[in-house]
Amino acid sequence: MKKILVIDDSPFFRGQLRTVLASEYEVAEANDGEEGIEAVKREKPDLVLLDGVLRGMSGFEVCRILRESDSNNLMPIIMITSSDRQEDILLGLELGADDYITKPFNNRELINRIKNLLRRIDRNRNANPLTGLPGNIEIQREIVSRISKGDKFAVGYVDLDNFKAYNDAYSFSRGDRVIVLTADILRDQLRLWGNADDFTGHIGGDDFLFVTTPDKVSKICEEIIALFDEKIRDFYNEEDLKALCVKTTNRRGEVEVFPLMSISIAVATNQIRNLDNYLIISDIAAELKKKLKRMAGSNYCIDRRTDAPAAFAAERQG
Repeated sequence: MKKILVIDDSPFFRGQLRTVLASEYEVAEANDGEEGIEAVKREKPDLVLLDGVLRGMSGFEVCRILRESDSNNLMPIIMITSSDRQEDILLGLELGADDYITKPFNNRELINRIKNLLRRIDRNRNANPLTGLPGNIEIQREIVSRISKGDKFAVGYVDLDNFKAYNDAYSFSRGDRVIVLTADILRDQLRLWGNADDFTGHIGGDDFLFVTTPDKVSKICEEIIALFDEKIRDFYNEEDLKALCVKTTNRRGEVEVFPLMSISIAVATNQIRNLDNYLIISDIAAELKKKLKRMAGSNYCIDRRTDAPAAFAAERQG
């Protein structure tokens, strides 16, 4: 259960907030600014509800002090004001508050603001810092949710071929630009050819994942491959483009030759057979990726097997 710290000098108002919040959150309290700052260190709350007008140190000063500490950078703060004066609202936001609510407030509005803010903060904490895409925690949560709801889904595991060789030849900073390019391509193609609730995540490095529906997945894979193969050429010099390869020197001083980068997409789907476990989906994708790595160029592969060991079917674009 997430913890909310209420900093307010009114026992009545703290009691009111405790009543509203107690069914969904653990509630801690502080009755002035100094006590509130100490309570943040002691309680380590997930969110702070901070009254702007306190005896002694003002809520705005408390907000400023809390934001000066790096340990509180991701802790959301909602300022509570007794008026809707634009100047007070702007001051709170300038000092680092994430949101504000005006007294008297609607209980439902307060709960929704808290839920939305905590959800957004959780996503930011779990997001990949380079691409901004959700990371492994959100990825697993998304797939488990689809399984539990009984939805028909297709999970595409995306991997860049010969990415390490590119990093060795062109530098890690250039490699980061390729990672960002890939993330942008996945986001855009899911938006253009997928469904409104499709999901894109970044497993790490050059590994990505997306979730869509079986009826959309082939078109999405084709469009991702076509755009990647077009855009990736901008990341090579003319000499390597003409040779269709890059040369690197390994630790033994030997020159190695690698093809230009390509993209592989391994797709596991429950369209034909039941997939009721996140690990099973991951295992299927790992098996398909081995087959894809043996193919030249960019390809995608959709698992068409039933529960019984049947024929493996692949769709290839290259």
